[in-house]
Amino acid sequence: MADLRLVSLDEVVVFPGMPVSLPADVAGDTRVLLIPRQGSGYAKVGVVAEVTERVALGGRGIAAFMPLHRAVPGAAHTGPDGVLRVEVEERPDAAPAPSLTRELEREYRAVVEEILELRGDDGRISAFVRSITHPGSLADTAGYSPDLTFDQKLELLEALDVVERLRLALRLQQERLAELRVRKRIRDEVESGAQKQQREYLLRRQMEAIRKELGENEGSVAEEYRKKIAEAAMPEAVQKQAEGELARLERMGESNAESSMIRTYLDWLLAVPWSKRSEERLDPRHAREVLDADHAGLDDVKRRITVPGRTEAARGARPHRRSPVGGHPDPDRPAGDGQDLDRRVDRPRHGPEVRPHVPGRRP
Repeated sequence: MADLRLVSLDEVVVFPGMPVSLPADVAGDTRVLLIPRQGSGYAKVGVVAEVTERVALGGRGIAAFMPLHRAVPGAAHTGPDGVLRVEVEERPDAAPAPSLTRELEREYRAVVEEILELRGDDGRISAFVRSITHPGSLADTAGYSPDLTFDQKLELLEALDVVERLRLALRLQQERLAELRVRKRIRDEVESGAQKQQREYLLRRQMEAIRKELGENEGSVAEEYRKKIAEAAMPEAVQKQAEGELARLERMGESNAESSMIRTYLDWLLAVPWSKRSEERLDPRHAREVLDADHAGLDDVKRRITVPGRTEAARGARPHRRSPVGGHPDPDRPAGDGQDLDRRVDRPRHGPEVRPHVPGRRP
């Protein structure tokens, strides 16, 4: 346990390897404990820092510190000189097994590279990140981000386990990357919209210049639309709507972006052949009459097919009679002609047996 001077940091988090200068009078101490403070409470973990330089400006001391490693503060007491000191348990980072951090390091570097690319890095920060080999120091580089809140940086500082700290740093950087992608998409959409408006404005100015060269103006365009509306023979409601849109076009002029939409709408109304009439009859009753005339007797066929429970005798059909050969019906032979309907053809008494050939049956 080391006994070190306590230097509190108001709403500031310092990580190992992050040089910092603070207004503090450290007297003759060579090492101090830098610990974040929020309100009246202190963080659970601080940083042991080495005093590298002391400067007195305007009667006030300023010291430069080089943070070394994390430390857990213990009991605090006031020294003989009236300075608040604290017993600390120093916790330098232990090197974990490479198999535990290799994939995390690779993914963390890839995410940071993409963040720096979106921010327009010139390559120096990327080279600095690539030069870090210790996984604990690599995870602490997330604390340099200005996008992280005080609570997020404090959570990263209090992560003593290197593997857990690297996972936390990766998650925080992934959140930053997602936010930067959304910002970039919104910025690109805004820039694209602005460029489109500028392009449309330039095109409208060019159209105005061309109309002036041709002797046309906004009044002549409106008169042309008014003439077309009058000649289109529109229904009263449609004509009233078209005249209202034309009045809007005259009020706002060609310089307004909405004027192109109004002109498109008017062109669509004028493209409809209001004055033309078709010779075709769309009456459903007439269509049914035509179909019935083209398909005479169709209702009778449907009735015979769809009505259930009706026998052949009820429909007036003659009963089928079995033919003398093969037992097939013989509708042309009247019933009761003296033949036995179930009788087969007599076989010859002498010679080989001869069977009649029945269609559909093998001989």
